[in-house]
Amino acid sequence: MEIILKQDVKNLGYKDEIVKVKNGYAANYLIPQGYAIMATPSAKKVLAENLRQKAHKEAKLRADAEALAANLSAAAVKVAAKVSSNGKVFGSVNNIQIAEALAALGFNVDRKDIEIAGADNVKEVGTYEAIVKCYRDIKATVKFDVVPAEEQAE
Repeated sequence: MEIILKQDVKNLGYKDEIVKVKNGYAANYLIPQGYAIMATPSAKKVLAENLRQKAHKEAKLRADAEALAANLSAAAVKVAAKVSSNGKVFGSVNNIQIAEALAALGFNVDRKDIEIAGADNVKEVGTYEAIVKCYRDIKATVKFDVVPAEEQAE
């Protein structure tokens, strides 16, 4: 069955895409939940008109995302963490801390869009990489340094 997605559905497609799914999945889940509508000829014509109108908005979003990705790739991010005397981090560095560090540099990035490459390995002081999803298929690789937090005044 062909359906038109009304919003992004993980592992299926993005908003305003026409996708083929099994009849039961569409009739019992996607359509009742409001995630999709049937792809009738009239719905396809409405969709085509809407897509024409959104084309220039899409181009601007892509250009902004590409500029953000370029700026993120060039950014020098430092994440301060409590460390032991031998350089081991107490706990680990996560995407929330990276999002806060990026916010301090002026980048407004949602923590859910940050994925740390080899997340289990960020337990020592050093340089690591994170992948930031800027837009659908536009991703930026951000290098970040884990540095010891300043010691509290004794």
